[in-house]
Amino acid sequence: MKFVLATQNPKKLTEMSAILSDLGVEVVSEADLGVKIEVEETGETFAENSLLKARAVMEATKLPAIADDSGLCVDALNGGPGVYSARYAGEGHDDAANNAKLLDALRDVPDEKRTARFCTSVALIRKGMPAVTANGSVEGRILRSSQGENGFGYDPLFYYEPLKKSFAQLTPEEKNSVSHRRRALESLCDKLRAEK
Repeated sequence: MKFVLATQNPKKLTEMSAILSDLGVEVVSEADLGVKIEVEETGETFAENSLLKARAVMEATKLPAIADDSGLCVDALNGGPGVYSARYAGEGHDDAANNAKLLDALRDVPDEKRTARFCTSVALIRKGMPAVTANGSVEGRILRSSQGENGFGYDPLFYYEPLKKSFAQLTPEEKNSVSHRRRALESLCDKLRAEK
């Protein structure tokens, strides 16, 4: 079966494609199909946003669509920036601006209280079938400065204790083996296998 990955983010597309390929799932991008779907993320949860995106792309392409919505949830910020992670510094700002705002918000927070997690919700929408959703998360803490050149988003600030590195210091293969997206997509694939 072929799924459309509902994302315009090239880095997320690369990451999700690699993970799904490892799991034996064939995917195509919106660009491969000549469509570009802009979905306003009006959901209050990661799950609601992933369902909005997957549904819009399935309706446009008539193919099963997988979408994710992910973000960083920082305990000292009461779970923020959460669903607003990509636009934490405001519309039109980039990863660097979001990271700078996060560091500023946590400036006076001691290291032991800088706990956080990356969270992902993935959704699969197929015509005439119930939606399938799954979640994944990975625990870490927020560093006081950026470390590493890989990844995207908050990866340079997210320290992953088991590997003693920030997510941006991991190789793509290392990150994909432990990430929140990996955990959510594995759970989704387990649910699909259970349908058979």
